[in-house]
Amino acid sequence: MRLRRGRGGFSRREFEELVEEAVLGLPEVFARKLENIEIIVEEQPDAETLERMRIERGRTLLGLYHGVPRTLRHESAPPTYPDRISIYRRPILAICRTSGDARRMADQVRRQVRETVIHEIGHHFGLSDEEMRGR
Repeated sequence: MRLRRGRGGFSRREFEELVEEAVLGLPEVFARKLENIEIIVEEQPDAETLERMRIERGRTLLGLYHGVPRTLRHESAPPTYPDRISIYRRPILAICRTSGDARRMADQVRRQVRETVIHEIGHHFGLSDEEMRGR
């Protein structure tokens, strides 16, 4: 994939390809258990989402899991709507703009997208933020 780096960073399509690359790179044991889930790229979280998640002014979200974690589901429960993971493009690009070097930024974006996708999939599997931080 050739990444276009301009004033706005990565194009939306290039960013979506990085998200897809992160999902395709998941270990098979997790990938085959991803059912009824949609992973989408959004430009940024809206004000309502930031308020609901209690995100303080000056901070933001890189991604968000919307759904019922697999650990809380019951076989007898009615089918649920697809879970959704939002990956927020602008906040990820903003935190990766620490270097003027385009190659370094591309590596940072790729790494951050992968970490964010894995983190949100962790919530799908019932892991808390503390558990994912190793606490």
